[in-house]
Amino acid sequence: MIHLPFERRGPNGDPIRGDVRIPDGPPPRSAVVVVHGFKGFKDWGFFPHLCEELAVAGFAVVSFNFTRNGIGDDPHEFTELEAFARNTYTRELDELLWVLDQAADGDLLPRRPDRVGLVGHSRGGAQAILAAAEDRRVGALVSWAAVGRLDRWTDETRAEWRELGRLYVLNGRTGQQMPLNVSLLEDFEANASRLDVLGAAARVDVPWLIVHGDDDLTVSPDDGRAMAEAGSTARLHTIDGAGHTFEAVHPFEGASPELTDATAATVRHLRAHLGSD
Repeated sequence: MIHLPFERRGPNGDPIRGDVRIPDGPPPRSAVVVVHGFKGFKDWGFFPHLCEELAVAGFAVVSFNFTRNGIGDDPHEFTELEAFARNTYTRELDELLWVLDQAADGDLLPRRPDRVGLVGHSRGGAQAILAAAEDRRVGALVSWAAVGRLDRWTDETRAEWRELGRLYVLNGRTGQQMPLNVSLLEDFEANASRLDVLGAAARVDVPWLIVHGDDDLTVSPDDGRAMAEAGSTARLHTIDGAGHTFEAVHPFEGASPELTDATAATVRHLRAHLGSD
């Protein structure tokens, strides 16, 4: 397997850092872009394992960090909390569409792929759904434990956020209090139609696999069921006993049965609808 890191100026001028994984042999004809979620990053837990499994299955695989996900020079630690505070949903979506451009046009890969798929986890799953609804070049979609709505705040939280200008969310793994500026809320409200995940789900017209654990306490399995009902091309794959990260942890300690199930279902779906080499 060939593993090539990259760094390029993204659509907002900030550097987007990522990785390309390519199986040995002739360049693949299909590519997959993998999208991390909130308080996530391309090197978190299962992502490198997932990308390697997709490459072994015959795909060119692109993973990347959103520019304001809080990760700086250290690929495993949140050291850029002020950048994290300034992140917005539309910024992430625009960056994902830019990476999709780079993959689909072949700029990141040894050859221009004939077909491109998206795989996203949690909030990254929601962004993948939004991107698939906007970009007709997406040929297949897989969402893992995706949120069905991005406005997950109570009226009381919104009022406090506006008053203080900033809220904090606890990162249970690191113990960090991670800031969110009110600009995130304002961005959502100004772009609510574009960021409507269930509305986008109804517009997705490519083969779509929804993977969700039935013991997910972070994003309810009801979100997966709601998207499966909204999406005319969607198929729901529920994994018994799986939580939000399919029993994977960071640092990665190997693939759990639940993660193996999610990965295998994903590979089957992408092979069926993108092909592989």
